[in-house]
Amino acid sequence: MLYEKLSRAQFFYIFIFISPILAEWNTKDYVRREHSLTKPYQGSGMSVPYWDFLGSTIVTANYVRLTPDLQSKSGAIWNTAPCYTRNWEVQVQFKVHGRGKDLFGDGFALWYVRDRMQPGPVFGSKDYFNGLAIILDTYSNHNGAHNHQHPYISAMISNGTLHYDHDRDGTHTQLAGCEAKFRNYNHDTHISIMYKDDTLIVSTDLEGKNAWKECLKVENVLLPTGYYFGASATTGDLSDNHDIIAIKMYELDLLDSQNRDEDRSHIIPSAATFEAPRERIDDSKPAMSGVKTFLYMMFIAIVIIVLVVLGIMWYQKRQEHSRKRLY
Repeated sequence: MLYEKLSRAQFFYIFIFISPILAEWNTKDYVRREHSLTKPYQGSGMSVPYWDFLGSTIVTANYVRLTPDLQSKSGAIWNTAPCYTRNWEVQVQFKVHGRGKDLFGDGFALWYVRDRMQPGPVFGSKDYFNGLAIILDTYSNHNGAHNHQHPYISAMISNGTLHYDHDRDGTHTQLAGCEAKFRNYNHDTHISIMYKDDTLIVSTDLEGKNAWKECLKVENVLLPTGYYFGASATTGDLSDNHDIIAIKMYELDLLDSQNRDEDRSHIIPSAATFEAPRERIDDSKPAMSGVKTFLYMMFIAIVIIVLVVLGIMWYQKRQEHSRKRLY
């Protein structure tokens, strides 16, 4: 009887001990080192394993700075290894900060695209791209009324034919988005991009609560394998520091409903909500305020009065000249 109790106890403790190990062995949810960037960044010399840099990017002991808080800067960091994982999640720890209180910009973007190391006008990277862009826009270029505030996070899928319209903040080509106040925090800020079973989910942890808050979810998104991860940022007349602190890419398990033998390398990036850009319509000029209207009307009245006075003076001189001719 005692032997039986001991055996059961031993079995219980052995089970408790090996269960986490078995659970770990039976899952593919793990960090892929070749797609991740963590401290310490330095490899041999100034190189960083699996990553290349462009533009104004600098590497320090605590962060990779894509742009400093200076005007007209552009920088990027690109993974050197293509991603052949079907389901994945990328978690990025970042920091956007600067001296600007009311005006700042321009923002940065996280990429999963076919062409890497291609500088361009879309937050420091190529326009008419093939793949996915998650855009963290801090500066509004829109002249008219907004239906959302900035900073703003949005997702865009392009098959190489779509143009990101900065003048409209990309609203004509975005899949979805959310307002996200991610500037000038003293604590860590994070964003998660999950692509699983053809569903894109973007979540944030901006308040330091160690909990994800869903920003957007889009189903029926098709992305091929073999594309590259990257991050880029740009400044214009306005500026910010755009820092990448860590990037962790997790390979996620395939679902039972997914075909494990499917070749997804030739898929054309698209989404069920994918729409061609709408025709650009310039914003109507905003109505003048009451003060401006009053001043404008006063100016018109003064001009009319001056013209009337000049007309009367001209008429009187003409009449006087006519009388002199008669005498």
